[in-house]
Amino acid sequence: MDIGSTQSTNPFATGQTAPASDQGSTVISSDFETFIKMLTVQMENQDPLNPVEATDFAVQLAQFSTVEQQVLTNSLLTNLGAQVGALSVAQLSGWVGMQARAEMPVVFDGAPVTLTLRPDSLADTAELVVRNEQGAEVARQSVPTGSGAFDWAGTLADGTPLPYGTYDLSVESFSAGQTIATTPVEVHSLIVEARNDAGVPTLVMEGGQVVAASQILGLSESAP
Repeated sequence: MDIGSTQSTNPFATGQTAPASDQGSTVISSDFETFIKMLTVQMENQDPLNPVEATDFAVQLAQFSTVEQQVLTNSLLTNLGAQVGALSVAQLSGWVGMQARAEMPVVFDGAPVTLTLRPDSLADTAELVVRNEQGAEVARQSVPTGSGAFDWAGTLADGTPLPYGTYDLSVESFSAGQTIATTPVEVHSLIVEARNDAGVPTLVMEGGQVVAASQILGLSESAP
């Protein structure tokens, strides 16, 4: 048996860090003993001609008790939050391998990307606007004015493919030649990982995009 390996994975082995709740209890116990010692010294050295009222000691003790309960409550909430986050990730694990739809950047690798466009309902024309990571417009093309799926080829107006990279896409809606709305597009991508980022259930897409689970607008079975 590899003793070093066993110690590194056993949370109860000597030298391992105690759980947060145990650490909190230890600290509170130590602080309470210190508080009692200080209170005793205060009583022993008070001015006999002007003694501290008994109610003052009671107030101090009550204040310490309040702080103690707050520390315990914070520790409990921290542990509870971690458990809820882990539960959410476990539930989201069933989404891995499915196609998700969300407002996020497009990672273009030369293959067409499926989008969902939602131009303004009053538009008589609409255009898909493509911007690079620096925010500069690099392409623009006419798209249908009705909402629905659209396969973006990732090309310029003359058919030249855009360089591989990350792009931000939006739809500009026009009525009588005037811009009336700009709306983000919904990108379809495969979910490859579910994880917990600082307590927030998060999904990682095939292209590397990271999206909070709450931002997913739709799910569908991945094509075989």
